[in-house]
Amino acid sequence: MLRTLIRQELLSHLMSARFFAAVIITLLLVVANAVVLLEDYERRLAKYNQQENAHREKAQEAETYSTLKLSVERPPNPLSLFSAGLDKRLGTTFEIYYGSVPMISDASARSLDNAFLNLFSKIDLVLIFQVVLSLMALLFAYDAIAGDWESGTLRLVISHPVRRGSILFAKYIGAMVCLLIPVLMSLLMVLILLSTTSAIQLDGEDFLRIGGIVLTTSIYLSVFYLIGLLISATTRRTATSLMLCMFLWVALVLVYPNWSRFTITPVGDTRAIHSSADQQIEQIWEEVDREERVFLANSPLEGEPHKFNLEVQSSSSFSSGRHFSKRYGMNMTLLGKRSEPLVPHVQQYHATMGALYLRSAEQIALVRKQILDSTSLREAVRHERLMKLSPASLYTFTTSAWVGTDLEGMFDFEQAVQGYRRTIVDYFHDKDAFGSRQWFASDRGAVDWWDLPQFRFKRTDASENATRALPGLFLLLLINLALFTVTFLFFIKIEV
Repeated sequence: MLRTLIRQELLSHLMSARFFAAVIITLLLVVANAVVLLEDYERRLAKYNQQENAHREKAQEAETYSTLKLSVERPPNPLSLFSAGLDKRLGTTFEIYYGSVPMISDASARSLDNAFLNLFSKIDLVLIFQVVLSLMALLFAYDAIAGDWESGTLRLVISHPVRRGSILFAKYIGAMVCLLIPVLMSLLMVLILLSTTSAIQLDGEDFLRIGGIVLTTSIYLSVFYLIGLLISATTRRTATSLMLCMFLWVALVLVYPNWSRFTITPVGDTRAIHSSADQQIEQIWEEVDREERVFLANSPLEGEPHKFNLEVQSSSSFSSGRHFSKRYGMNMTLLGKRSEPLVPHVQQYHATMGALYLRSAEQIALVRKQILDSTSLREAVRHERLMKLSPASLYTFTTSAWVGTDLEGMFDFEQAVQGYRRTIVDYFHDKDAFGSRQWFASDRGAVDWWDLPQFRFKRTDASENATRALPGLFLLLLINLALFTVTFLFFIKIEV
């Protein structure tokens, strides 16, 4: 009997105009938007490669260790066309300097050549599923019980020896199969489209991530179908059921996710937090200045750092002030003979200051991390928790976790950048760069960067993405279980 009921529900939906509309609308929107997103990704990838080459060339141009300017680029996520998340919202370029620990807030953004493309590329495939198919799920459900009650079909079915739970389950299975057909068809078209380009090469783990998106989408659509089914079981009139379904869809999908962003207020007195942090950073730099003065007081070096009283016939230098680091670089291309007795003292000075800057960088990083944790990140966590009260927002966060474009994915890159900085520091130590003549002068030969460590970033494993997406999946499953239980309790009490 259950098979008969499921087959009947399937045929009813497959032959309906709303199923045809769901397939056509979903396919058109997904395929058309995938073309735009793929073009956007190819442009971003080309820009990334261009920036990488520019950074590499700039590094090779440095003639002394102190003038080395290293920058790394965050590569675009190949699955960002499924769920963009934060991939396009945060900066992509990080500067690597031994005297400063890079953080996620330090990244600068590269601009697209066509700024108007952002108007279209912000709509990812998950957003289409989130908006369009959630509406279709409600349209499939609003008359599932109320329509049968009005037409008398429900009385006829219940008059047969069939359990009401079987009726409800058959309606659920039939509708969910029909809702998943446009999802799978559109994703198949996207995969075929991706196979025609060399810009994106999907591996086995990428297909696991896409499978995770399909699973999450199925559970998400189930939530909205069960919402519509619950309304249909409690109203008994299709017009009333449709009106309530549309109201809830607008509230949960369109209004709440956007309204919640404006309800977040800064946590505590952020001005006081920033002021306290600035004082701590200033104290760190004062300690560095004090130790520098002590060193110079016991040194024959005179004059203004960092040229001192050397006889310099040709040199170049740069400085970036005291914002989180005292970055400076020097290249004395021609030193006079009278400067030679002072060169060992200059080398000792730079070795001492290098150690001080390394120590101060770690201290300042701790202070800055405390600022981020207590202000921006804490506010972001509150924002995320508030938005997760809506299944639509919960779906967005979960799919971005599968793809790796969530906040944790951005922190993965931050940790990789920080690890690369430590590698560069170790490279300097191995070369004894801080205390070498080539730190500040290239008069006896420029630095050869043939063995300079290169930055490599590998995305986290699919298993880690699954772990991060698991809480969202669990919450969506709980919502499904609660909705089905309540719907079943209402349905078994319906008098026909």
